[in-house]
Amino acid sequence: MKILLPLLPALLPLAALAQPTNPQPPTDPNIQKWVNEVSAKTLEADVRKLVSFGTRHTLSDTQDKKRGIGAARRYVFDEFRKYSKAGGGRMTVEMDTFTYNPDGRRVDKKTLMANVLATIPGTDPTDTRVLLMSGHIDSRVTDVMNRTADAPGANDDASGVAAVMEVARVLAGQKFPCTIKLVAVQGEEQGLLGADHLAKRAKIENWNLVAMLNNDIVGNSHGHDPDVTDTLHLRVFSEGVPATETPEQARQRRQLSSENDASSRQLARYTQTAARQYVNENGYQVLLEYRPDRFLRGGDHTPFNQQGYAAVRFTETNENFDHQHQDLRTENGVEYGDKPEFMDFRYLRRTAQVNLATLASLALAPAAPQKVEVLTAKLTNRTELRWQAPQGGPAPAGYVVLVRETSAPQWQQRIPVKGLTADLAISKDNYIFGVASVDALGHEGLPVLPIVGR
Repeated sequence: MKILLPLLPALLPLAALAQPTNPQPPTDPNIQKWVNEVSAKTLEADVRKLVSFGTRHTLSDTQDKKRGIGAARRYVFDEFRKYSKAGGGRMTVEMDTFTYNPDGRRVDKKTLMANVLATIPGTDPTDTRVLLMSGHIDSRVTDVMNRTADAPGANDDASGVAAVMEVARVLAGQKFPCTIKLVAVQGEEQGLLGADHLAKRAKIENWNLVAMLNNDIVGNSHGHDPDVTDTLHLRVFSEGVPATETPEQARQRRQLSSENDASSRQLARYTQTAARQYVNENGYQVLLEYRPDRFLRGGDHTPFNQQGYAAVRFTETNENFDHQHQDLRTENGVEYGDKPEFMDFRYLRRTAQVNLATLASLALAPAAPQKVEVLTAKLTNRTELRWQAPQGGPAPAGYVVLVRETSAPQWQQRIPVKGLTADLAISKDNYIFGVASVDALGHEGLPVLPIVGR
């Protein structure tokens, strides 16, 4: 099927895409309803409850009912089960336990650890896709090995865990073709241990994990050094060149100049679009940060990138290091420590909403098309694309070709297509293309960049 743009007959001028055309899919009222159900009050209650366990250090007590990592894990587990019951019992809950031996670095004793994992199973047995959202339950003070001092860990990272819990609460009773997993991982501060365990489990069990959203330090709008308040932006970090890139993939990337279009980068763009659709009050937006994480730092999405999965990290725009990895104290009139009093729960609500909108949009959309190719047999200023339908899951009602200038960070134009080919009056010399599946209601999946086909 040929799709021609109603502009110049030969070559679309670069200026023509300066302003976005149909820049985002239509809004789904059901997703908007779920987004609106996210509660700042519930988020605050969960953060304060997690803080009430004194410390959640990975090496802290696991048997005490009121203090330590064990009590915190059981709280999240019990809350997940309540959400499941209220949602009709479809959501399953597990303590994903694993034993970690002393490593000579940040674990000095044999330790039984656990990730608290909730799963909303997909309704379509042919749709094997898995979507994952995470936050880390453990906390720390200045000395990463201090397992006894009070370590509130309100923003780092009870904020992320509370966001995971709130998304689980809202979505527990909903049905999606594919599977959604929501997890509070342990051991982030000791070396991303829980995330590493889960990423390796995903690889061993052959999960078709297409998106991983890591939430870490996502509940404060006021930064220090310099002092700045920003309630309207959330950063999303994504890797460019995949950590698992093979020599053949590197050759292909150089051939196509696609270093800005790896699967994690596409997922980051998708989250920005979801925010524009569903969390857009007062100009709120997700900022694309084109690096794997903050400068020289890492997080729980990293092990998933290392296993070859599309994974991104959400973090507030301006961190306050007076309230991060600090002993509780007051010096020269400055109070240090990661307490709930230093958080902004309306800001955290928006973070949770972005995650929910992203997960729900992806879960309702068809799987990605297969074997997307740009045809180069003819020397022409046009762009010919072809692809195959996705394998498994609901059949797409159609597709959309996404277009942007090579220097543009986000897709600028969306071209609906019914068949499995597109012939565009746009030069592949000047633009980058992607193809995404769409259902009858307009739910749009992750785009796939074409490789060379002859």
